Amino acid sequence: MSLRLLRVALGKELLDALRDRRAVLMAVLFPLLGPLALAMTLALLERQVGLADDRPLTLAVEGAERAPRLVAFLAGAGAVVVPAPADPVAAVRSGERDVVLRIGPDYAERLAAGRPAPVELVHDASRQASHAPAARARRLLEAWGRQIGVQRLLARGVHPSLAEAVAVLDVDVSTAQSRAALVLGMLPYFVVLALFVGGMSIAVDGTAGERERQALEPLLVYPVPRWCLAAAKIGATALFAAAALAETLVGFGLVPLLVTGDRAGLPLRLEPGVLLAVFATALPLLVFVSALQVAVASRARTFKAAQGALSLLMLVPVLPGMALSFLPLALRPWMAVVPTLSEQLVIARLLRGEAAPAAFAAGAAAATGAWAAAAVAVTFRLFRSERLVF
Repeated sequence: MSLRLLRVALGKELLDALRDRRAVLMAVLFPLLGPLALAMTLALLERQVGLADDRPLTLAVEGAERAPRLVAFLAGAGAVVVPAPADPVAAVRSGERDVVLRIGPDYAERLAAGRPAPVELVHDASRQASHAPAARARRLLEAWGRQIGVQRLLARGVHPSLAEAVAVLDVDVSTAQSRAALVLGMLPYFVVLALFVGGMSIAVDGTAGERERQALEPLLVYPVPRWCLAAAKIGATALFAAAALAETLVGFGLVPLLVTGDRAGLPLRLEPGVLLAVFATALPLLVFVSALQVAVASRARTFKAAQGALSLLMLVPVLPGMALSFLPLALRPWMAVVPTLSEQLVIARLLRGEAAPAAFAAGAAAATGAWAAAAVAVTFRLFRSERLVF
């Protein structure tokens, strides 16, 4: 009997939710935000890298007459050498020039004396457009410096290899998936955000909204156990949140079909198995968030108060995700008992193609499951109180 009543109550809540266009639009449109942000990021990176690779380096040089051999080397390497503006610093700050090379008046004298001949590379590190030109100009100058150094050693009868006491070999152990995780650092954040936003409108409308419409009191009069009504509202909220989560993950999975990221050196591949693992990891958190939202919304006096409370509540658990996208955290045992943080750490490992330690993943699932059970129990208790109506 109780299960049949639960199905009836859940059907009623879902029907009411589907009639709410605002809730449906929120659940359908918001999950697209994360995939769109990722697609735009990859597209901009590929465009920037493509422009940097395709365009010849235009290098403005101040004092080019003081270093004709250096200027000839730069031109031979493919750089387009142009005269420097009157005020190189102002030109770089304004974006008129990406980078300017300044050759000092003592360059030729110090070079002839066998001493380091300083040159200045003027660029603006705060401007993204100047990063690639400055790096290319620096590589050319370093190549010129190595060429001059080799010539000096050969002129003195010294083999150039004697100047290299240590040969550093770069061994990159990263994988394509771990490099792509640099961009996918936003995915754990959007996973948690989808759980909160997907069901928020359902939780508010089914509690504070029904109270304002004076539909909650007649509902409580029916001979239905209060826990069935609470479970139905939690279930409806959880189903909408699950739909938002699934749409978010599917959207992230479709992004590589549109923008691969290969040209930017970030080959993006999201296998269905990884996305399913992320969804499974978020299931305990899904129940916890849904029950918590229903509990908080049922205690709010008005519809707007419930919206405001849940909006503030949403900011607290997503802060770890924002920090995680910039400062990857090492796993610590105490982190497994912190809901949202533990799930985001496990998801970040999955995106890198690494499996989180079994003990940590199991502890995180158990801890969040315990938090979810506590939130469900609190919600059931609130629905047994007459204060729910008044």
